[in-house]
Amino acid sequence: MLVKPKDAATIILMRNSPDPDSRDFEVLMVRRSSRSKFVPGLHVFPGGGLDEADCLPEIENLCADMDRNRALRMLGDISSPEKALGVWTAGIRETFEEVGLLMAYSKEGTVIPLDSEPLKERFLSHRRLLLDGKVNFYDIIRDEGIILATDRIHYFSHWITPLFSPIRYDVRFFVAEAPANQKALHDGIELTRHIWITPEKALERFNNQTFDMVLPTVITMEELSGHETIEDVIRSTEGKKVQSILTKTAVDESNVLFKYAPGGHSK
Repeated sequence: MLVKPKDAATIILMRNSPDPDSRDFEVLMVRRSSRSKFVPGLHVFPGGGLDEADCLPEIENLCADMDRNRALRMLGDISSPEKALGVWTAGIRETFEEVGLLMAYSKEGTVIPLDSEPLKERFLSHRRLLLDGKVNFYDIIRDEGIILATDRIHYFSHWITPLFSPIRYDVRFFVAEAPANQKALHDGIELTRHIWITPEKALERFNNQTFDMVLPTVITMEELSGHETIEDVIRSTEGKKVQSILTKTAVDESNVLFKYAPGGHSK
């Protein structure tokens, strides 16, 4: 029996290289635990499935320059406006849960800094409670009086897990410049490592079999490597018609299972 894919979101966070002599940009990658049920031990972008709280109608009031109807128009193939906006929320929430980076605006209207000790500790506590399932993301954002920076994440691509996989996701990929004055820290539960790496270096290591990635990640890295700057990547999303891609499986001449991704939207 085919498993229905779960709606999910991932954010490709980018930063300029800290090397003053380099003009390259880096992306944030995380390595999933070897005990994970889904792509164990592989390097991926931060992300995960939608929660019910991501789709609460009232979350619309806490999103910058984004509402349910606009989100639905941009995504198209999704079951409801609430779920469409929930994809944006889920991407921001999962990024906060998994690597501690929060795409949100403070009451002063600037991207929230998490480098001051009191604020850092408070949001670290929020993150622990969120990971333990003791609070939901909406309550944290509402009680802190901050606004999700949904205007800073840009729709990039859409991938669907193969039909016969036991665990399936319908994943929307976004790109965003990483917030300044925040430091990535993987959760140590689902993720055992994080690394900032250029797309070119990630592909080089993948080809040398020292940096495992799934096909959607590899294809995404190839696309990112065609851009020189973060601004170029973000600009490429303007007016972009994102088509869903159903990853499929096949067997090569050596009878080894591999994956490829023709265009299509069948689920």
